[in-house]
Amino acid sequence: MGHLLGYARVSTTDQDASLQVDALNAAGCYRVFVDTISGSIDQRPELGKLLDQLRPGDTLVVWRLDRLGRSIRHLIDQLSLLSERKIGFRTLQETIDTTSSGGRLVFHVFAALAEFERDLIRERTNAGLQAARARGRTGGRPPLLTDDQVTTAQRMYQQKDMTVAQIGDVLGVSRTTIYRTLHRQPVKPQGRRPRRVAPAT
Repeated sequence: MGHLLGYARVSTTDQDASLQVDALNAAGCYRVFVDTISGSIDQRPELGKLLDQLRPGDTLVVWRLDRLGRSIRHLIDQLSLLSERKIGFRTLQETIDTTSSGGRLVFHVFAALAEFERDLIRERTNAGLQAARARGRTGGRPPLLTDDQVTTAQRMYQQKDMTVAQIGDVLGVSRTTIYRTLHRQPVKPQGRRPRRVAPAT
């Protein structure tokens, strides 16, 4: 039988992780890893250490779902990776356990909802593209992304439900184009330089 490894996370140093740690220890975790970092940050040192130590048959335990995933899409991706490695997942508050048939059913429902949301985004984006093509473009070299697409890309990136590559796939452009779009700074219009007036003689 595998081991139970716990993961706890608090957002700031002012918060106390003892409630999560005590609950995880009571659940039978032989070791608990704690990160003090925002959920929106990709790099979590202690979570990385925990994932490295997990072996097939082990179970990752968290106090609550939002301690692991920063969004539904991110959470589903994390659980899919664990499933591929034959590693279970449990939450104490939501009582989800992917090592049981009921827990696996809940996981598949979550995955289906996340995929449904992604399909909706793709459909709305494609509808916008068709509308833009119907209106046509005039003058100059056509940009890779319209203003509406740029806004859509920035919104999807801020929601953190999709990777840059996935956003590019939805919009039909490369990942490099999305990166350039996200880091593009608005150009400030330069005013006309005031004309010098010769002093009266």
